[in-house]
Amino acid sequence: MPQEMYKRFRKIGIGFALALAVCCMAPAQQVATNSMPGANFSNYHTYKWVKVPGVAYPNQITDTQIKNAVNAQLSAKGLALATGEKADLYIDYQVSISKQTQWNAYGMGGGYRWGGGMATAQSSTIDTGTLALDMYDPSSKQLVWSGRASKTLNPGASQSKRQKNLDKAMQKLLKDFPPA
Repeated sequence: MPQEMYKRFRKIGIGFALALAVCCMAPAQQVATNSMPGANFSNYHTYKWVKVPGVAYPNQITDTQIKNAVNAQLSAKGLALATGEKADLYIDYQVSISKQTQWNAYGMGGGYRWGGGMATAQSSTIDTGTLALDMYDPSSKQLVWSGRASKTLNPGASQSKRQKNLDKAMQKLLKDFPPA
C-alpha cells in the first residue's frame, strides 16, 4: 500500500472515529446545588409547595410528575408534606425548555480493500429541559437551598419516560440533601 494512501485512510478513519465518538455520547443530566451558609437543616421537618407569582408553570400533568418526583425524594430524607398552612420549608420550582442541536453520524465501507468509505452526519434539534428547585425558610423569608437539574424535561418524550427522567434527576439533585 503506498504511504500516501495509507496516511489518507488513516486520517479519514481517525476523523470518522472522533465524529462518531462525539455524536454517540449521551448527554447526561447535570445537577448543581447551593445552600445558605449557617442554615440549620435539622430544623426542617415539613414542607409546603408554593408558586412564584408571574411564573409560567407547565401543564397539570407535568406539574404533578415534578412534584411526585420531589416528594418521593424528600419523603425518603424524612421530610413530610404539610397538610395545613404551616410548614418549616416552602418549596417552589421553575422549568425552562431550550433547543439543542444533536449530531448523528453514520458510516459505511472503508478500508483499503473495499475502496473509500462514506460517512455522513445529520443534525436534529432536541429539547433540553432544566428544572430549578428552591427552598425557603418562611420564618426568615430567605432562600436556604437551591438546585438545578439540566436535561431533565423533554416535552417530546412519553409520559413514562418523562417520569423516569424526573425521578432520576431529582434523586441525583437531592442526593446530598440536607447539606452537611
